Formats: sequence, C-alpha cells, structure tokens
Amino acid sequence: MKEAIYFARPLRWLHWLMAPLMVLMLFIGVFMVSTVSTWHNRLVGVHKPLGMALLVLVVVRLVVRWLNTTPRLPSTLPRWQQALAHGSHWLLYGLMLLMPLIGWGMQSAAGYPVVLGGWVLPALVPHDVALYATLCMAHGLLALVLFATVVAHLAAALFHGLVRRDGVLQSMTGQARRGRS
Repeated sequence: MKEAIYFARPLRWLHWLMAPLMVLMLFIGVFMVSTVSTWHNRLVGVHKPLGMALLVLVVVRLVVRWLNTTPRLPSTLPRWQQALAHGSHWLLYGLMLLMPLIGWGMQSAAGYPVVLGGWVLPALVPHDVALYATLCMAHGLLALVLFATVVAHLAAALFHGLVRRDGVLQSMTGQARRGRS
C-alpha cells in the first residue's frame, strides 16, 4: 500500500468543516452560561442542535479515519512529540464524542427533550436533578479541557507550518507535497 502524504480528502473536508463549528460551539457555550439576557435562549437554541450535528460528524469522521491510512509524522520529530501528537488527537476525538453525549445526558437528566431535525431523541438517562448537576459540572470542565486541547492543536499546527516547515500542516491542507524525512 502506498504511503499517504495527505490525509484523505473526506477527512480534510470533515476537519475543516468541524474546526470552525467547534470553535463556534465553545464560544456559544461560554456566552450561553455567562448571560441571563434574552440571548440565553437563542444561544441554547443554537448550542443543542449544533452539538448533535457535531456528534454525527465526529462519528462519520471516525469511520472515515478507520477506513483510510493517515500520513506518518516526520521521523525528525522526537518520539515524545510524536506520542504527544497521537495522544492529543485521540483526546480530541474522545472529547468530540463525550461533549455532545454528556450534553444530551445533561438535558435528559433535567427533563428537557433534545430535538434534531424535528425528531425528539430518546432520553439517555432518567430525569434526576443530582445527575443533572454532575453532568453539568462534567460538561463545563470538559469544555475547558477541549478548549485547551484545541488551542494546543492550533499552536502545534502553526509551529509545524511556520517554524518546522515539515509538511505536517500541509498534510491536512493538501497544498504542498511533504518532503521525505
């Protein structure tokens, strides 16, 4: 099998579709919990369906990732950085799955329906105020971890693209061929 130079086109499309949606989602979440104005309900009205859409997209993305080879990191990259890169990617995937599932569970525990495309989704957990409080805290804490991980991911991408110029960033943009390392 030929070694991949770029991530598969569907993976790149999903990445660049999901990246701004996730950043938007994080900012909506921050404003949503920090305001009691009339904007609160509007933000909740965007946050819930966007979270469910991101859940569907990450499941599709994981399937596409399993079906395609991915480019190797440059051999010049120290092993600890390679391990950190792989670990942070799986952390991102895990958080992208967990965040909407916890949000869905949180809404279920609060007794609120989750609607996606006009369909009322089944409750994930029973109505339970204590469980709601626990899930709400977990959702907030994991949002901070997700935000920090996204910032680190962006910083690493810029480091590879602007400082190392080793083709790692280009493997996701699909713009320039990577040199052999």
